[in-house]
Amino acid sequence: MTPKPKKKTAKAKKAWSGRFTEGPDPRAEAYSSSLEIDVRLLPYDVVASQAHVEMLGKQKIIARSEAKKIQQGLDKILADWEKGVVPTQPQDEDVHMLVERRLYEKIGDVAGKMHTARSRNDQVLTDLKLYLQDESEEIICGLLAVQKALFTLARKHTGWIMPGYTHMQVAQPVLVSHWLMAHLEAFHRDEMRFVQVLQGSLDELPLGSAALAGTSHSIDRKLAAELLGFSRVSVNSMDTVGDRDFCLEFLSTAAICAIHLSRLTEELIWFSGSEYRFVTMHQGFSTGSSIMPQKRNPDIAELIRGRSSRVIGDLMTLLTVLKGLPLTYNRDLQEDKTPVFDTCDVLVQTFIVLAPMLESMTLNREALETACERGFPTATEAADHLVKKGVPFREAHEAVGRIVTYASERGITLDKFPLDLWQKFHPKFGKEIITEVTLENTVARKKSAGGTGQEPVRSAMARTRKRLFGTKRGNK
Repeated sequence: MTPKPKKKTAKAKKAWSGRFTEGPDPRAEAYSSSLEIDVRLLPYDVVASQAHVEMLGKQKIIARSEAKKIQQGLDKILADWEKGVVPTQPQDEDVHMLVERRLYEKIGDVAGKMHTARSRNDQVLTDLKLYLQDESEEIICGLLAVQKALFTLARKHTGWIMPGYTHMQVAQPVLVSHWLMAHLEAFHRDEMRFVQVLQGSLDELPLGSAALAGTSHSIDRKLAAELLGFSRVSVNSMDTVGDRDFCLEFLSTAAICAIHLSRLTEELIWFSGSEYRFVTMHQGFSTGSSIMPQKRNPDIAELIRGRSSRVIGDLMTLLTVLKGLPLTYNRDLQEDKTPVFDTCDVLVQTFIVLAPMLESMTLNREALETACERGFPTATEAADHLVKKGVPFREAHEAVGRIVTYASERGITLDKFPLDLWQKFHPKFGKEIITEVTLENTVARKKSAGGTGQEPVRSAMARTRKRLFGTKRGNK
């Protein structure tokens, strides 16, 4: 029996096929597809489409019954997504065409009315802004969790002293709380910058700009903005379609945050080393060596430091994509999502692990105090002692420098330096110098606002506690 020839299935048409007599070359089609990247925008595409068709229905651009039918079909697509059902086909160029094809399958030809008065140009911008709103809020939550972890460590180690460094050399003694709060302040600035992005460029609706010139349909952009939670609409359709400033603002804010993540973990890596032993990372956030059995490596901190470079690179990628583009839409803009999504993934995943890593690490008080005995960290206090007695600072600086040289050659620390030797190097040294150059008194005397003294640190922590927790310590 001769087998029957297989029935040929008609290839699905592209949304733009009317202008063409031939389909795309399969190689070009594969190269230009963005579905693998932008499929994560599907729930946002559905939500934006539902708002759009609701507006079309209320404006009588399409029948209300049609709008309702489209919305019901979109609900089913979203339900499938939530179940993990996302059946794609080769002709799905991007997430928008995937959703549209699936809508045709669920409700028939009325699905074709969904795209009235919009373009994929303003559609993708709306999806991306909705996505970045959610991601920014998640990153802000992560930043708050890290700040709380740093604050808890600072409160736990109140009164502990450590060396502060410049040029990676011992400089002056500081409170451990002051060091931890320094990193906290950097993350607080990151939090505020993400809030500004949320309230700024991410809060402006692009939908309604269409391809580049707006639309002749009597749409209500303010209604669409209200339905989607935007506070305002964009003002120039040409600018809107070519605009990716909101991506750059998000990525630049993320890059600054990544730098702060890298600087914190850089210090933790150094301070957990055998030369310092200031910090011990919990075993759950460390790994061993495949050859050296004694090792416990701070791998998670190193990965955070390493992945920060990806975020910085993502910003550079998009800056370079945009720098030579004319108005309005160019296909180059398809490349905006890869760096944006990568940055979101890096930051969200980092904040999942960073806060518990901080909460679980321990500090070594003995190692911190021993390190303060090196490098003469109280030398500035000795110079200030002379300044308060009327000696010009440059003269005081030179005298203390000679004292440090003398003490260093003989293995003497300044708190053990005898009064007669102090006065030999400068007659204005008084007997109180002996107590002023102890670690505790040197720290305690730093009373200027923002300094490392107990009073300014306590004040800073009280303000931070109120901001992070909303209550005073001990209150529920």
